[in-house]
Parts: sequence; structure tokens; C-alpha cells
Amino acid sequence: MRNIFLFFIFFLSLFTVRAEQADTATRVYIFDIHEAIAPPSWRITQEAFREADEWDADIIFLNLNTYGGQVDMADSIRTKILNSPKPVYVLVENNAASAGALISIACDKIFMQPGSTIGAATVVDQSGKPVPDKYQSYMRNKMRATAEETGRDPDMAEAMVDPDKYIKGVSDSGKVLTFTTSAAIENGFCEAEMRTIPNALRYLEITNFETKKYKPTTIDKIIGWLINPAISGVLILIIIGGIYFELQTPGLGFPILASIGAALMFFAPYYLEGLADNWEILLFVVGLVLLALEVFVIPGFGVAGIGGIICIVGGLVFSMIGNVGFDFSGVSPNNFLGSLATVLVAITASLLFALFFGTKLLNTGPLKKIVLSSTQQKSEGFVSNKDVNATLTGKTGTTYTELRPGGKVKIDNAYFDAFSIEGYIAEGVEIEVVSTQGAQVRVRTK
Repeated sequence: MRNIFLFFIFFLSLFTVRAEQADTATRVYIFDIHEAIAPPSWRITQEAFREADEWDADIIFLNLNTYGGQVDMADSIRTKILNSPKPVYVLVENNAASAGALISIACDKIFMQPGSTIGAATVVDQSGKPVPDKYQSYMRNKMRATAEETGRDPDMAEAMVDPDKYIKGVSDSGKVLTFTTSAAIENGFCEAEMRTIPNALRYLEITNFETKKYKPTTIDKIIGWLINPAISGVLILIIIGGIYFELQTPGLGFPILASIGAALMFFAPYYLEGLADNWEILLFVVGLVLLALEVFVIPGFGVAGIGGIICIVGGLVFSMIGNVGFDFSGVSPNNFLGSLATVLVAITASLLFALFFGTKLLNTGPLKKIVLSSTQQKSEGFVSNKDVNATLTGKTGTTYTELRPGGKVKIDNAYFDAFSIEGYIAEGVEIEVVSTQGAQVRVRTK
């Protein structure tokens, strides 16, 4: 009986120890960045840190493989990592270049797979050429400050941006610094060469752990797809093209609906990513209103039209970059110029398409049935009004419709086609006939 009691005590204690070990397992939250550093990467980082906090993770581990991307997005991720109360580690899978190097250096510990590289953080333009030094200065200081914060050599971090930075035995003048895995270990930019995160955890003597990995939702995937610059360009093309076709065929309906749908698809993901602010969307809407006023109300093409175009372009461009309100200090010139180029190319392509293919599109296919394409031929009995009497010159009357500058006027209880030599004249305004030309009278305000 005594033996049975001792066995029961032993079994119970063993169960209790295992339960305590399970309770004290280190919680490791893992998320991946395997693409260019852009708004979707920043969104994933925010969601991952939020989930890690809700799960009460002990460690956050980043799987990173990137050639770089937008500096402002990388800086946001860097700041998030530096301010994290939980330790953040990174496993570099092949590449941590440019903006990826900045993110890696912000982490508490860096591990690298065999054959990986880290560095080459020079800021470049769309063609891959380094931008002027005043822009490089921002990245140099960010790299240096980040290395200082995480206890790594700031001179080496700066040399990853500045090709003129010479470090004896490490960096030759004239070449930006890039570390292989072994060189990164030797110079304190990597803890060890590891193939997997579990291997890295065991290297850190963490043998009892459980992991949870961030899984992008369907919404994340849709946003990531819509926010791609190529897709954004296509949406801008549809927005501008829809407006153009609606102005050419008022009341058609389909072009403006397509334009509105494309605008919603354009702004919604940028708004959810925290890039498009309320004032930027409002700027775009104001541009549309000014353009509409120029076309339908104000004669000619002047301040309202030009202002409308500027507002539309500004609203689209500012929605694509990572400014905070009216603060653009954190926006890299590369990102701004890239967004501006995307918008201008899309608008130009839209207008060229409308000019060269617009008529054909409206007169063929399914749109042909809803567009009036027939002409009134003289052989079929359709003739214009006879020439008006020249004695109308000097007579007065009123505008029956608005003159833009063409329209209708009423003179001696008769109605005539008219042309305003002064431009726009509102309906119901007293006018005077200046001259006659064919079936039309030329008028001015009296």
C-alpha cells in the first residue's frame, strides 16, 4: 500500500513539473517580410506587433528577405522595433539590403542564413542611380543612430550608405559596405549563422518555446495587390479616362461610375494603410469640383481649370507617400518622385488613349447602342436655318439659354442661334446684336 502511495506522489509531481514547464515556455511570435519595403510591409509589421502583444509574446522574430524599398516605410518599421518593450530578433534569409539593412540593425539580435548579405543602404532613384548627397545624409544619420541604439559600430553602419567612409580593414573608400554572413559575425553585425528560427532559439539556450506566426488575411492580400504602383497607375488611368468620356458624352453614366469605382479602389487601401489622409482625399475632390466648374460654368480655361488639375494630381501623389499631415520631412525624394511619375504617366496614358481610341470605343461594341452616331444628311431633307436678316444688327433682345459662347437668344418674339463675342453670358440677360453671320447672330451684353 505504501509503495502505491509513493508511486502516486511521484506521478503527481512529474505531472506538476511538466505542467509548470509548459506554462513557462517562451512565447515566440514570428512574422515575415519577403518583399520590397512598402506600405504593405508597414501594415504587416503593425498587425504583427499588435497580435504579439495580445498573445503576450516574450520574443518577436522577423524573417527578412528584401532588396530594400521605401525609406519612409523602413524608418517607420525601424522606429516600431526600437520602441518595442519586447526583444525583437531577425533572421536574414539571403538579403537585407538598403532599407532592409536599416530594419535589421534596429533589431536586438541579428542571425543570418549561410550565403546571406547585409548592407548597401545607399539611397537610389528609380533608375538605380544614387540621389544627391543631401538625401544620402538622412539615411547615413538614420543608420548611424540605429547602430548606436542597438550597440553596433556606427561607423560601419554609416559606411553601408557612404562610399567615401573608410574603415581600415573593413571598408575601402569608394565602395559602400556590404557584409557576408561571416563578415557580419566578425564585425558584430550578426550573432551567428543559423538556418532556422528554432536553431537560433536553441543557440540562445531557449529550448522550451512555443511559436505563433502571423498569417496575412484576405484583406491584407487585397490591399497589398491594390497598393502596387502598377495597379495604382491603372486605377488612375480609369479615373481620368472615366471623367474624360463622361465630359465628352454627358449623361452616359457608365464612364463616371467606372471613375468613381476606380477612385474608391485607389484611395481605400492607402487610407487603411495610414498613407492617405482626409485632407489629401479632400484635395482630390476639390480638384474635381474646380474642373467641373471650369467646364460647365466658367467660360474659357483659366485659374479654376489649372487649379483643379493641380489639386487632382496633388491629391493622388500625396496619398501614395508617407507624410504625416503636412510634415514631409520623413518622405524620401525617391518615393515622392516615384509617386509623381506614376500619377503623371497614368494621366498622360489615359488622355492619349482617349484621344486616339475614344471615338472608336464609343462607336463600336456594346457602347455603340447607347451613343448617338447617326448624322442628318441634306439629301434626306435636313437643312439648316436660312441666313438671318441683316437688319437684325443693332436690335436688342435677351438670352434664351446660357451662351458658352454659343446658345439661343430671343429677339422680337423670335428665337435665333447666337454667338457671344464676350464669351459666357448667363440666361435672361439683355443683349444687343452686333452682326449676323449665316444663320447666326453675333451678340454682346447691352
